[in-house]
Amino acid sequence: MRQRKFQIRGTTLHADQWASLMMVAALGLALFWVNSPLKPFYDLFHHMPVSISFGEHVLKKPLVFWVNEGLMVLFFLAVTTEIKRELLEGHLSMPRQMLLPAFAALGGMVVPTAIYLFINRGDPIFLQGWAIPTATDIALSLGVLSLFGKRVPLELKLFLAALAIFDDLGGILIIAIFYGSHLTWSVMAFVLAAILALFLLNRFFITHASFYVAIGLFLWAALQQSGIHPTMAGVIVGVALPLRVKKPCAYIPLKVVEDGLHPWTAFFIVPLFAFFNAGIVFSEITVANLVSPLSLGVIAGLFIGKPLGIFLFAWVAHALKFADLTDHVNWRQIFGVALLGGVGFTMALFFNALAFPHNGNPEMGRAAILIGSFLSAVGGVLWLHFALPKEGIKR
Repeated sequence: MRQRKFQIRGTTLHADQWASLMMVAALGLALFWVNSPLKPFYDLFHHMPVSISFGEHVLKKPLVFWVNEGLMVLFFLAVTTEIKRELLEGHLSMPRQMLLPAFAALGGMVVPTAIYLFINRGDPIFLQGWAIPTATDIALSLGVLSLFGKRVPLELKLFLAALAIFDDLGGILIIAIFYGSHLTWSVMAFVLAAILALFLLNRFFITHASFYVAIGLFLWAALQQSGIHPTMAGVIVGVALPLRVKKPCAYIPLKVVEDGLHPWTAFFIVPLFAFFNAGIVFSEITVANLVSPLSLGVIAGLFIGKPLGIFLFAWVAHALKFADLTDHVNWRQIFGVALLGGVGFTMALFFNALAFPHNGNPEMGRAAILIGSFLSAVGGVLWLHFALPKEGIKR
């Protein structure tokens, strides 16, 4: 796995910490703003209409739309390029190193979903939020783990990062399969044509990223009308970008796009998304809200379901000899990292917005995500304080 995931592109783990701090700062700013006399200005900024026109065609949407369904396309593009590179030539290209976090990620999605569905089994509206507790935030979870510095074995960082990568892959599949509206078949021809064009570019080793971006913009516009969530445009472009080229050269489109997008997604897009989606009005959150099936399902899914699912599925994979536990790592440390897997901020907020776009449930979901993620972070820190070696490992 490339060093930047744990020493972000050679800048050490402080990059994780800075990205996490910026996300937390954006969250704090949003919470302060919406709970102060300045709330009307937050709402005005949140719903400010922004339009883009192309000839007679005009797309006019509030600013929050352009963040959630515009800028987040770049987030999913960055995630997809990372997943593709890791699967083809990185740490996850080696099966024995891939299977343990892959099984763990599967458990970290299955068990929280089961808990959420059980708690919300009597409410068809709340059931729509089943995907919320399945998410792990790679930036925040690695940022929390990095607080322990050299006490953390490199293999444990690799496990958490790989777990979060597979978790992101699962999240992409959930969005693609479950969070679209009814397909508009008259538009699907344009979507399929754009996808075909992207893969022909890949097939004929076209290496100019600008071609992929241009077709990706057309694909995003078509997906807006198709019933498929438009963020899938970033996923499709990321899959199509070439990682291997005919002739050895310094310009590899996928790596260029990944390198270029990383600072923008980590330090601008994700904090901006947090600012626009984490504005919880405390006065509107009641005890009844916090003990509602939706809130309990999210909190229990993140704080209980994620660590149980991650740990149990990883242990079973090891017991069945599908995967090995690496050197310098023990099961106590794996459980500590599994607790950090319940820090589900960014993707959980995204799932919350997809599940409850037009009613009052997003407020409950956001509060539950913050509580579940906070409990998971605190629980993980306390557990790892005793589970990790007192001093850094000498190799």
